[in-house]
Amino acid sequence: MPDPLSPHAPPVLTASDPIDPAAPAGSAAPARQPLMYGLVSGAVIVAALYFGRDMLMPLALAALLGFVLDPMVSWLKRRGLPRAVAVVVVVTTAVALLAGAGWFMYGQLRQLASDLPAYETNINQKVRSLGKTLRQPGMFDRYSRVVDRFEREIDPSQRPATPAARASAPQQVQLVGQSPSTVQRALGWMDTVATPLTMAGIVFVFVVLILLDKGDLRDRAVRLLGTDLHRTTDALSDAGKRVSKYLSMQLLVNATYGIPLAVGLLFIGIPGALVWGLLAAVLRFVPYVGPMIASVFPLALAFAVDPGWSVVLWTLALIVTLELLSNNIVEPWLYGTSTGMSTLSLIMAAMFWTTIWGPIGLVLSTPITVVLLVLGHHLPQLQFLAVLLGSERALDEPTRLHQRLLAGDVEEASDLAIELADDKSPLVFYDTVGLGALRLASSAHGTVATAEHRLRVLTGMENVIEELREQYPPPPGPPVKVACFGGRWAVDLLAADMAAHALALSGVGAKVVRVGAMSTEYFSELDLQGVEVVCLSYFSPDPTTLAKFFVRRLKRRWPDVTVILAAWNTPTDAATAYPLDQIGADVLVTSLQELVAQTRSRLSAADALPFAAAEMPANEDERLAALDASGLTAPPLRSTFDKVARRVADAFDCPMAEVLLVTRDAELLHGSATAVGGDGDEPPQPVADRALSMAAHVVASGQPLVVGDVLRDARYGAHPGLADRGIRFFAAAPLLDDAGRAMGALCVMDTEPRQLNQRDVMLLANLAADVVTTAQMERDERAQAATNTADTSTSAASEAPAPDEPAAGTGGAQPAPA
Repeated sequence: MPDPLSPHAPPVLTASDPIDPAAPAGSAAPARQPLMYGLVSGAVIVAALYFGRDMLMPLALAALLGFVLDPMVSWLKRRGLPRAVAVVVVVTTAVALLAGAGWFMYGQLRQLASDLPAYETNINQKVRSLGKTLRQPGMFDRYSRVVDRFEREIDPSQRPATPAARASAPQQVQLVGQSPSTVQRALGWMDTVATPLTMAGIVFVFVVLILLDKGDLRDRAVRLLGTDLHRTTDALSDAGKRVSKYLSMQLLVNATYGIPLAVGLLFIGIPGALVWGLLAAVLRFVPYVGPMIASVFPLALAFAVDPGWSVVLWTLALIVTLELLSNNIVEPWLYGTSTGMSTLSLIMAAMFWTTIWGPIGLVLSTPITVVLLVLGHHLPQLQFLAVLLGSERALDEPTRLHQRLLAGDVEEASDLAIELADDKSPLVFYDTVGLGALRLASSAHGTVATAEHRLRVLTGMENVIEELREQYPPPPGPPVKVACFGGRWAVDLLAADMAAHALALSGVGAKVVRVGAMSTEYFSELDLQGVEVVCLSYFSPDPTTLAKFFVRRLKRRWPDVTVILAAWNTPTDAATAYPLDQIGADVLVTSLQELVAQTRSRLSAADALPFAAAEMPANEDERLAALDASGLTAPPLRSTFDKVARRVADAFDCPMAEVLLVTRDAELLHGSATAVGGDGDEPPQPVADRALSMAAHVVASGQPLVVGDVLRDARYGAHPGLADRGIRFFAAAPLLDDAGRAMGALCVMDTEPRQLNQRDVMLLANLAADVVTTAQMERDERAQAATNTADTSTSAASEAPAPDEPAAGTGGAQPAPA
């Protein structure tokens, strides 16, 4: 018999089934081969990085400097300079700034070196005082003597030697060689200086070439990284943005540390305060080690310049305060998600690149690892890098909950559920995490899950739901109007329990009923007194057969009950393929949010209309005044907004896109992708009342609105305007002014259900911002044109003769009387 705990009957192995003894070995060999290939490839790459460091380090440094200098080159190029000239200007300016900073630091350090003999007395006095304090016997000396005596008693070799043994012991002989000649010292000095100079020259050449041939290098990188042009382009663009943002934020963080440090040291009285502030800002580009090195110099000078200890303490307090402020406030505020790397991956990357490339590797560790992380995000063949280096969790929330349940860790699973429910809401947790974990459990039932695994998941999820019921008790009072049936399997009953709790928290009384044997006795004993809506919960991929017989018998006994079929294991885009007319259900849902919305709209006591009007914003009068002053309603903008709507429709591959404005009483159309011709002077046309405006909902919330399937959304399924036009998908972003007031919405629509990811929603919001910017520029241009016209008219009027003065060329003759 099939297992009643799952929608899938697991295969049963009997004694008569043949067993292939070679199967385990044959199946394990292909699994080991990719691992061996990966290990060998990784070893080859690490060896290449180590042995090729003399060539790769200058190239990596040049690429990093190219990220820093390329925005300035692009800025000059946009101002009309040829790229070659812009590169020469930027590189020359950068070299001049570096040379000037180096010369300034050299002068300051030289002056400081000449003043050091004056501090010799303070240094000697403090060293003698410290030495005398350290030589005094203390608690640690007593412990040391006891330990030494104990070691001598245990180990005879630690005992002092007798005079005879010391006399017979071999004597140590030290060979003293000749001192190096002047030529040898000169060659050693040249070798020491030539290496960094050679490195600097190679880096300089690489930087110039990278800045000159940026486009060609990008094309070669696209060709090398793969044939998927879209993914590779996004990867390179994202990598460039993240590295540039990281470097710019690092420069800002270092400046916010170096400038206060220099000012503070100047007030304390540390010589060369500006040098130490500049040095601290530069050394903070070196992770972890740089700040410690930068703090040594001002502390050493504080030790030298003051006979007492007050200056040292003030300097130490200044450095510690700035470190705490920078690490805990400034860096988290400015960095944000500029790198997307975890702290552990940053430390491991610093250790790895320092081992491979030395100090330069430490400087380059974060930018290189950011590039690898971005490539792992966008390229499937490098996805393991995103798992190893990224700050995102390795497992999504449903998988995390499922793993805790599989491990039998009910306490941690309950804590995770309560944490996620507190962060979002119980309804969102049930919809995204709880049902997701049950989907994983049902799909793994017939493949890798054992009986113990299934028992742990079912028992653990029951405890999780019970914990959430205690943490979020439903409000008492509402009568039971909804019956949630748990289908055929145990996971169906768990989903029905989640649905009942979510409905109760939404103010709808609900109870849980398990489907038994479909017999006359079962339906005769079924109590649905006062129930108006029945929800059938199924995790089966195709519950058509299971639901059809149940709904048929249910409708015979209770014909007025609304039946909602909840197919939890059905993809959203395949939900419309179910034959609801054959099943007999009234509506199909695949998520708890849809279930709650559909249930509330179908109750007889529901106070919501089929389509609820949007709420009026609190600052409606201010918003309307800003709409009149924004210039969005100007008739000349109609042709411009028509072009914007067509561009948006093409970008999102939708047949319809519109620019809608919301006034006090109406929704105005001021741009459409389907517009043809027109003189561009048409004013905005009313297309709907404010109560039936979809854009009004966007204006009320001030946030983007995405409705993947209008017919399955109880809020907008009965909207007459959408239904008449056959619209199934609707998405809109608000048109926000500088103060954040929503003037209207930029909308895209389709006749088929669709979904937008987060990047698509952000793109729609950016395009809506471009609409407002265009309107403001047009308004400013019209105002400037009107000002110029008025000035021209005033100038012409001032130059015209007065009415009682003779015109030029008349010789002062007066007109003859009529």
